[in-house]
Amino acid sequence: MTVSRSSLLGGLALEVTFDAPIGGMTWYGIGGRADTLVSPRTDEAVVELVARCRAQDVPVRVLGGGANLLVDDGGVDGIVVRLDNEHFQRVQYEAESAIGAMSAGAGVDLFRLVQDTKRRGLSGLEMMAGIPGTLGGAIRMNAGGAWGQMSDRLRTITHLSMDGVVKHLHADSLGFRYRGSDLPPGVVLQCTLDLNEDDPIAVSQRVKEIFQHKRASQPMADQSAGCAFRNPVDPTTGERTSAGAIIDAAGLKGHRIGGAAVSDQHANFIVCSPGASASDVRRLIDDIRTTVAARRGVTLDPEVVIWSRGDDS
Repeated sequence: MTVSRSSLLGGLALEVTFDAPIGGMTWYGIGGRADTLVSPRTDEAVVELVARCRAQDVPVRVLGGGANLLVDDGGVDGIVVRLDNEHFQRVQYEAESAIGAMSAGAGVDLFRLVQDTKRRGLSGLEMMAGIPGTLGGAIRMNAGGAWGQMSDRLRTITHLSMDGVVKHLHADSLGFRYRGSDLPPGVVLQCTLDLNEDDPIAVSQRVKEIFQHKRASQPMADQSAGCAFRNPVDPTTGERTSAGAIIDAAGLKGHRIGGAAVSDQHANFIVCSPGASASDVRRLIDDIRTTVAARRGVTLDPEVVIWSRGDDS
């Protein structure tokens, strides 16, 4: 870092770790270290930190649950922000007639949130069953699957821009779409969701069915970061097709580079064995894309986010 640590971090309500092993904090469990990892304790600390980074031209990245993230073996520079303090893990429910309005911090764990709403008999988040990560990350990538996506239940987002401006944004104005949106770069701090009052037993049954389907069809017990590629659009029908089916049809199930391999259970998952490196995963991603383009005429776009030293993530 070319600026002084005190000018960047001094006087702020932060927990700071230098040379932090963030690769091990991802679901891949591999990759390099962060020069500086910070865990803010207040919204004000995040706002001031981002403003200082902006003024001093220091890159900022936000680490959620690490569910769809690969950290390069060489690590990352700048500041990595992790909203894992209890301040960003608060959940509050407010009954509004037949609707359960919920506000939650961006650091809330998705597994925990699905279980909590299930126990309370609030439906709407069943589609997130079995999806790892934090609420902020799920919003940023509009996580979801066959049963729905995060934006289906979003009402508002509290967002900190990289210019240091906090805004309360309505979700319906942000152009949410398959694995993306028009949400500007920055930090999701909080959100509100619309949930429906329902029978706890019925909600629990739906969560169980979705989770069991995923467990039967996906390598959930393996060291993986979820789907490696976005489902591409079929140019003839305009509909999205299964990236896993395309990779399988290209004959790549079980294909391995170093310690990284295409899952035998679901071809859109890259799984790691002991000794795997981030370089192995990156090379395998590139090889899959090249082979699928050559054999199937399809261009696959990675869903996994890759952080490297010197990039602008």
